[in-house]
Amino acid sequence: MTIDLQAMREFFAQSPFMQDLGVEPVAVGQGTVNTVLPLALRHQQHTGQVHAGVMAAMADHSMGAAAQTQAPSGLWAITAELKTSQLRPGKGQRLVCEAKVIKAGRTLSFTEAEVFAENDGQRTLVMKASATMALVPQKPEPQKN
Repeated sequence: MTIDLQAMREFFAQSPFMQDLGVEPVAVGQGTVNTVLPLALRHQQHTGQVHAGVMAAMADHSMGAAAQTQAPSGLWAITAELKTSQLRPGKGQRLVCEAKVIKAGRTLSFTEAEVFAENDGQRTLVMKASATMALVPQKPEPQKN
């Protein structure tokens, strides 16, 4: 994968769910991706805070994208395992996610992310996440009979 912001925006544009949520990449590097999500009423749960699933999805896709920057050509980085810890309620004007690869391997990549709620320029850490990304062929192999 070409590691530049335009290529990462195109990568995110291929995910209908990220498009629906409104998650956008704002920075990319070798093994790192930062994303933002302007918050709207539709992201909230009944308590008025951001739904944990929204934050988890943002962290998951951002970690997968970070792993994709180091994946060999012809392989996708897909989630094999995901763990999230919500540290406090997500409230603010937007979420900011900073994702990075901890260790890239031949078949698995280990990643971490932090999600911050941002309000009037003040950031509060609201979620920590980690994921194991499996590297799989982009085109499935033909089934054997």
